[in-house]
Amino acid sequence: MNNKLYVGGLPYSVTDGKLEEIFQAHGSVESARVISDKFTGQSRGFGFVEMGSGNEAQKAIDALNGTQFDGRTLTVNEAKPMADRNSNGGGGRGNRSGDRNRW
Repeated sequence: MNNKLYVGGLPYSVTDGKLEEIFQAHGSVESARVISDKFTGQSRGFGFVEMGSGNEAQKAIDALNGTQFDGRTLTVNEAKPMADRNSNGGGGRGNRSGDRNRW
């Protein structure tokens, strides 16, 4: 198992330090990061925790997934790799220069 975890359902008041504290009870924490909005700086309600090993990550999932924290239900599971981002900025509509009457 991967040792990087996705943590969703975080209260907006949770900091990186508090996130690390929550997971330390289940093993060694390599890093803990709450994701924030790049414009406002406010938490987006989720984050990532990297545990010391896959075994510790599984223990944290088993212990914390579905539990309540400050009135919110935590979702804890194995983090998926970040999807490749398309750098063309096209918005997914393709090249429309050919047949303008089609749209």
